[in-house]
Amino acid sequence: MKRPNYRKGLITIAGLVAIYSFLIYTLLKFEANAPGSKITTVRDAVWYLLETLTTVGYGDKTPVTDGGIGIGFIFLLSSLGVYGFIIGQFANFMSTLKEQRDLGLNGTRFKNHVVMIGWNDFGKSVISHLIGAGRQVAVITKDRPTIDIIREFYTPDQVYTLFSDYHNFDLLEKANLSQASIVFINLNDDTEKLVYVINMKKHFQNLNYVVTLENGNLKNTFHSAGVTYAISKNEISSKLLASYIYEPDVALFSEEIIAYAHEDDEYDMKQFRIAHGNPLSGTYYDKAFYDLKKQCNVVLIGLVKMENGERKLYKNPEAAMRIEDNDYLVMLMDGSGLDRLKKLFHIEEGV
Repeated sequence: MKRPNYRKGLITIAGLVAIYSFLIYTLLKFEANAPGSKITTVRDAVWYLLETLTTVGYGDKTPVTDGGIGIGFIFLLSSLGVYGFIIGQFANFMSTLKEQRDLGLNGTRFKNHVVMIGWNDFGKSVISHLIGAGRQVAVITKDRPTIDIIREFYTPDQVYTLFSDYHNFDLLEKANLSQASIVFINLNDDTEKLVYVINMKKHFQNLNYVVTLENGNLKNTFHSAGVTYAISKNEISSKLLASYIYEPDVALFSEEIIAYAHEDDEYDMKQFRIAHGNPLSGTYYDKAFYDLKKQCNVVLIGLVKMENGERKLYKNPEAAMRIEDNDYLVMLMDGSGLDRLKKLFHIEEGV
């Protein structure tokens, strides 16, 4: 990025002040004691300089000596250069502000958002689902043209972009990492991802990290390095492919529910937190199951509890399990069911 040369500007301004101070001093030498002169003090000379440079030309202060008139010509001619300098500096300043905004250097106020480090076609596909689910995303990229591409598809209140080297951890703070819900490491190579996660954990220890792997055998290695979720692309695609071969209807349904439901007749699997005051808090699982089906046409399929500081997923648990505050309910629903559920829970889905 081209940064403004403030030092050069300050030196130029200091040089202009010195030159005009010398010209004012010389002007007073000619005019101070001349008969009929109206420029006899420093105040008069500065006023004459200003109304000449600004081309106002009141005519209340005018030189009467040949030397004074000569300096007046210098003031008048130099006004063109001064105007050009001022306009150029202002244009440069505005251009710098726009570039800083476009490159994300002003930072973002996103909270509970997703931070994506690296951009590619896969990342674009992920963002489309996140935006569809109402999540905000901060994309960090070191490829300048990427920012213009992202801005064509998403609004600033949906996606914040930051142009930065991935290892400039101080600059990465502009993406409000400390307030992010999760960081998606979207680099090209598994080894590069692992090294990057290890380095990033030194600067941001308490964040949740997710990576996609080409080699599924590295899952345990990434978990040991502090990654919260390590997902094997090949493993997921192979399972879905096999399902299409021997149970195609299940495969179609599975593919639909792992994506965001854009239409009311499309299905999705979501999770909602049980906030304090939720009518389901304190009830048993089987009662919540029937109430949700009756009121919202939603199928309750799982319950998540925090145990020993870790999330524990109970898939279709026993009917007598009690639902408590801050638990998460995992549910299958269509678009209309989601709207009804939001009215019941008064919160958005997700962790």
